[in-house]
Amino acid sequence: MKAPPFRLPLLATAFLAALAMPLGASLEKLLPEQLHNANGDTVSRDSLEGKIIGVYFSARWCPSCRSFTPSLVKFRDANKADFEVVFVSSDRDAQTQDKYMTSYKMQWPAVKYGSPAARNLKKHFKVGTIPTLVILGPDGRPLTTDGRGAVSRNPGGAIAAWKKSSQ
Repeated sequence: MKAPPFRLPLLATAFLAALAMPLGASLEKLLPEQLHNANGDTVSRDSLEGKIIGVYFSARWCPSCRSFTPSLVKFRDANKADFEVVFVSSDRDAQTQDKYMTSYKMQWPAVKYGSPAARNLKKHFKVGTIPTLVILGPDGRPLTTDGRGAVSRNPGGAIAAWKKSSQ
């Protein structure tokens, strides 16, 4: 009698399939089509095309966030041709998110406050603490979860390093 063919248990098969899928997959799967800015204007996800993206998980109530945000604003403004930030708020309400964005001059789009997309991004990137800056290549593939460290330690070389690792 022939031995039955070897089969991986279902859980192992699912695990191996998950490993084969890129974490970032694509921007279309990660980010909603419509984002917004602090003025309430709609910003299309298409405006991010071809750029390195920093998904910024932050909140106004967080002292470390308030400390890092001015550096990120300066970094983004100096590199806006190649780099854009997408804000995912952990504030207590949409008005506080908008006030935070306005008072710190965040001229970048945000995911709608409290939306399923915001919750999914936090879950997808396993964000446990803020501030967290996840850097994505133009294709949506994660390059690093320590964007904050790169912006803080190497603001002059971070973009070039991220471009190199996204190729």
